[in-house]
Amino acid sequence: MKWVSGVLVGCFAVTSVWAGADAYDYPIDDRWVATVVGTPAEYRAELPKKIPLRQGRLTVFEDRELPEWFWYYRDGLQYSYALQRGPAPLVFLIAGTGASHNGSKNVMMAKAFYQAGFHIVSLSSPTVPNFVTTASETSVPGHAVEDAEDLYRVMELVWDKLKDEIAVTDFYVTGYSLGGFNTAFVTWLDEQRKVFNFRKALMINPPVTLYNSISLLDRMTQNIPGGVENFYQFFQEAVEGFTRAYKRSDQIEFGPELLYKAFDEMQPKDEELAALIGTSFRISSGDMIFTSDVMRDAGFVKPRNVSLTRNSDPTQFQQMVYRIGFTDYYHLFFYPYFKDRDPSITRDQLIDEMSLKNIEAYLRSADKIEVMHNENDIILEPGEIDFFREVFGSRAKIYPTGGHCGNMAHRDNVAHMVSVFQD
Repeated sequence: MKWVSGVLVGCFAVTSVWAGADAYDYPIDDRWVATVVGTPAEYRAELPKKIPLRQGRLTVFEDRELPEWFWYYRDGLQYSYALQRGPAPLVFLIAGTGASHNGSKNVMMAKAFYQAGFHIVSLSSPTVPNFVTTASETSVPGHAVEDAEDLYRVMELVWDKLKDEIAVTDFYVTGYSLGGFNTAFVTWLDEQRKVFNFRKALMINPPVTLYNSISLLDRMTQNIPGGVENFYQFFQEAVEGFTRAYKRSDQIEFGPELLYKAFDEMQPKDEELAALIGTSFRISSGDMIFTSDVMRDAGFVKPRNVSLTRNSDPTQFQQMVYRIGFTDYYHLFFYPYFKDRDPSITRDQLIDEMSLKNIEAYLRSADKIEVMHNENDIILEPGEIDFFREVFGSRAKIYPTGGHCGNMAHRDNVAHMVSVFQD
């Protein structure tokens, strides 16, 4: 892919409507293209190529025995960290849906904060199979408060391992997408438990109400040619496009973007981009659902009492689980689980619990929490962006463009996220 005067040659034609020396110059106005393409190299913040990012492992539940199928997670929860040589503030980074501690966005943030003088601890999303199997108390991810409790427990254990090795002057927390949503509830929980007394927290592109956002993501798969039943053919075409692109360039990164990059080969329309984004999230949700089902032996996809070994063929289950959306998970698995725990709870009550509106009074009063968002984010329902303006006021930095996290690596965005924690 090549950028010439604000135009991405070979796939997407885009222009910037912003003018003036102080104007925001992220060059992509189309929210779908922004979400997929991200930030072109010449607009990105200057960050170090490498930082001393090390991988750690953690045993969260000493007595937990994993099904044989998850033998490769028996060494515990994976996380990563980078430490300054002297006293410094420490920032926890929480990844978005389906993303690991060492995914591209978390690594980008780690480089930015490490360069600015922070210790770094990078955590996977509670939706990632490694987290579901080793660090989730219930192995049923998605509940705002319970996910926050799981993350907070992990933070405490990581800090217990590091505290004799480093000097920490203050604690901070941030995350993007679902990780931004998690950040709000982790900070709210910390106000009660006061282990870290976070000095500041930054939410990046979070949803307002989780159910609304997962419904939007599910509807994106309706753009798959032939519908969800044609998922595998669409997926295969994306993989083939990626393979062709990868063979021609050594600049393409592995990670959540690998499917997105494929569409440089396919001359996509917005509908196809929406289908691709929906497909990417569908893969994440499918992995999460199958992991939760196996961990609890719930019989949702895998029949109860059927044991999977490390040599089992998962094909039949994959064909089923990738047809299941986030909302299917909510109505057919997630809600029945919580209904069994509390027979009085309704579907709407549970949806309300998984919303920033559930802690709106706290968010209004908590000066330590800020938000960075985009006007045209694809995971927000019409009008939901106004929630952040109304609740956070001057603590909300809302950019005119960028789609969903597409502009995170832009030099202005990176400068802002660092400045929030530098006061």
